[in-house]
Amino acid sequence: MSHLFYQTSQRRPVLDQARGVYMWDVDGKRYLDGSSGAMVCNIGHSNEHVLYAMRRQMEKSTFGYRLHFETEASEELAAKTAALCPEGMNKVFFVSGGSEAVESAIKLARQHALAVGQANRWKIISRSPSYHGCTLGALAITGYAPLTEHFAPMMREMPKIPAPRAYLDGLDPDDPATGAHYAAMLEAEIIAQGPDTVLAFVVEPVGGASTGALVPPVGYMEAVQDICRRYGVLLILDEVMTGAGRTGRFLALEHWGLSPDIVVLSKGFAAGYVPLGAIVARDDLVRAVMEGGGFLHGFTYAGNPLACAAGAAVIDEIARLGLVRNAEVMGAALRTRLDSLMTRHPIIGDVRGKGLLLAFEFMADRDSKAPLPARLNAHQRLVDITYELGLIVYSRRTRDGVAGDHIMVCPPLIVTEQHLDEITDTLDAALTRLAHDLAPALSEMA
Repeated sequence: MSHLFYQTSQRRPVLDQARGVYMWDVDGKRYLDGSSGAMVCNIGHSNEHVLYAMRRQMEKSTFGYRLHFETEASEELAAKTAALCPEGMNKVFFVSGGSEAVESAIKLARQHALAVGQANRWKIISRSPSYHGCTLGALAITGYAPLTEHFAPMMREMPKIPAPRAYLDGLDPDDPATGAHYAAMLEAEIIAQGPDTVLAFVVEPVGGASTGALVPPVGYMEAVQDICRRYGVLLILDEVMTGAGRTGRFLALEHWGLSPDIVVLSKGFAAGYVPLGAIVARDDLVRAVMEGGGFLHGFTYAGNPLACAAGAAVIDEIARLGLVRNAEVMGAALRTRLDSLMTRHPIIGDVRGKGLLLAFEFMADRDSKAPLPARLNAHQRLVDITYELGLIVYSRRTRDGVAGDHIMVCPPLIVTEQHLDEITDTLDAALTRLAHDLAPALSEMA
């Protein structure tokens, strides 16, 4: 009996220890962490340099409330974080996780509008599907029905535009016209809402769990930035999942040379060693808010010295181990392996992603892009099979959360070719078993 409850009543083995890319339960069974937890453990488990930094900070202090003390650890992490962001983004606000970071970003944006005399701006446009967090403010800009519909009466839902799923719409993602097509939807929505009422556009540079590592079509990200600037709309990049090296750049925005107004970080930012997130904002944006009376927002654990010491050590390890480059190289190698699995398993209809943020999507028919029937629960069945075989992967549904099963394969950035072979071989065996299990249902559909 457990006194805990979580999202479901499903039980899992008790964790004993974790090292590198592997985890062991109390019975001694080993698992390869093929999803970095929930795309969190970017530098792997039990890194000695991070543990040493945490022990050293624990011996000094584990808590110092921001209104009472400044801390060396938080100042160090803030400086290192700002140095990795675009020029002019030097102001950092720490939180304990991704949902808190998104909440902080949208509240900072609103307070900036008030500070500069634009009180009419309050609407935040996002995309559907999308996921930006589980608090009510973050859910209001999330486009994922299974997670939002129960709470709709409790929040003010914000406007959405379609995510640029070119592969489902039959468009060429490498054609600049495709990127322009989807970006135009943002401009149309801003006009429809009234440009003087739109506060911000929130977007993941590469899609996370809601769209299964969706890479935007050519020209899309640059175009939406231009549109935001044209209408005075703040651009908020949600890099909770893409940040800290995951896509082969420290921040995914680097792939397109973007200069947003606010960047949101968490997950790999502290790599699972402590709860930690952050927003990084333009200097002038924060200055206006502070001169207007200060940021009316905060959390008890904001800038916690122990968390910040761990975060600073994680950034150091990403640099010392060359993990951004490794994510790029190993990501390309893993993508090749997943493409090979697609040739052997007709159930895979699409492979996508960037760096070590990769996914494949199941389809009943590649030509029509028809999804597998939701009742088959194929994504969870594959997760359970791989888990039994000693590989952990992550799954969701691409099509508004109700269909389009996809599997995310996002191992720690320390992976080697040998680890990739183990991941691929296990997935191959699991897909073979899944195809056998689903064969009767799929034959009825034929």
